[in-house]
Amino acid sequence: MNNDDLIKKTDIQKIAEAGAKIYETIKLQYEPAQNGKFMAIDIESKDIFIGNTSSEAVELARKTHPNKVFYVVKIGFSAAETLASLARNSL
Repeated sequence: MNNDDLIKKTDIQKIAEAGAKIYETIKLQYEPAQNGKFMAIDIESKDIFIGNTSSEAVELARKTHPNKVFYVVKIGFSAAETLASLARNSL
């Protein structure tokens, strides 16, 4: 399944809400030591994958959970700061 099909079949709102809740419960284990790195969370297994970039974190996650969509957050940053960082990196 390609990424576009996967995203179309996924409830993004559910992933965002569940991922944010999971991150809130675990963030103190990663902040501030991992600040600036990216975390991909599989909301079903609650598995965590950390990379220097969002792409790296998602690639690591897909090795374990292919064909899934992940909640991605920049460790130590707000959701708005994470989105701004992702937007800058995709330009």
